[in-house]
Amino acid sequence: MLFRSTVEADLDRLLRCVVDEPVSSAHPERLRSYLTSGDYRHDRVWIAEQDGEILARAVWWGFPGGDSPLALDCVYVHPSVRDRVGLAADLLRHAHDAYGARPDYHLFLAPGWRDDEEAAAAVAWRQEAAARAGLTEALERHRYEWTAGAPVPDPSRRLVFRPEDDDEAFVRAFMRVAEGSLDDHTRRAVAVMGAEAQAREDVADYRSMPGDRSMWRLAYTEDGDLVGVALPSANGGGPVVGYLGVVPEHRGHGYVDDLLGEITRRHAERGAGRIVADTDTGNVPMARAFERAGYRAFAVRLVISPSAS
Repeated sequence: MLFRSTVEADLDRLLRCVVDEPVSSAHPERLRSYLTSGDYRHDRVWIAEQDGEILARAVWWGFPGGDSPLALDCVYVHPSVRDRVGLAADLLRHAHDAYGARPDYHLFLAPGWRDDEEAAAAVAWRQEAAARAGLTEALERHRYEWTAGAPVPDPSRRLVFRPEDDDEAFVRAFMRVAEGSLDDHTRRAVAVMGAEAQAREDVADYRSMPGDRSMWRLAYTEDGDLVGVALPSANGGGPVVGYLGVVPEHRGHGYVDDLLGEITRRHAERGAGRIVADTDTGNVPMARAFERAGYRAFAVRLVISPSAS
């Protein structure tokens, strides 16, 4: 069995690797489009090949022009393979060794996917393969969407939102918001790399996204006290909520509604027909804020990561 990253000449065969299970995948249209945009690259598409036939394929996503892949998007194994878990795990391990890292695996699923036997089975073997390759921690996130026709929030009457050209101001604000955060990714990153490095990485990631940097805002009380961050952004699929958070000393006063309202309003003013957002299933206050703002839960993101320990 040959394990390798792909080249452009492999494209026709890659397009024939079609996932027919009810899980997200790098389907042919997405694969071709994202290879063109740079979100996928051939050095981030790996295959297991025998006698010229692709028996397994794994596809990683990253920012166009970025130095490294950020997330595993798709795992495919040919139906003829008896031990699909073993082959998929071997493929992931070879890619991880080449990357020197184990990016998280993101699976996008329908709400209630555990009650769908086919979906649950499709997740189970992929999760087992990921675990054998060192991705052992699972986190489920709710996906929300606001669509045109839903109410557009009025401007906040108690907060002042100011633009800030200096990224360092956002690094400092991110560090403060991270204190006591309910967001799992933030807590894990702070524990591993420290608050400042985590904040700098997050700000750099948002700078790399196609959202308009001029829309970023810091929120203050009328007395000039920092309350939080409201960061509208966008990805390849369109407008997203991006980042919002309240500093510890101002939590408990419902400011999350003001911040989310500001982000939603700014996107809506630019004609957004849809705004997408995620939050951990355990972040109940954020989930309730989305519901109050007219966002609808439409999907689940299952994130499978290396152990933090």
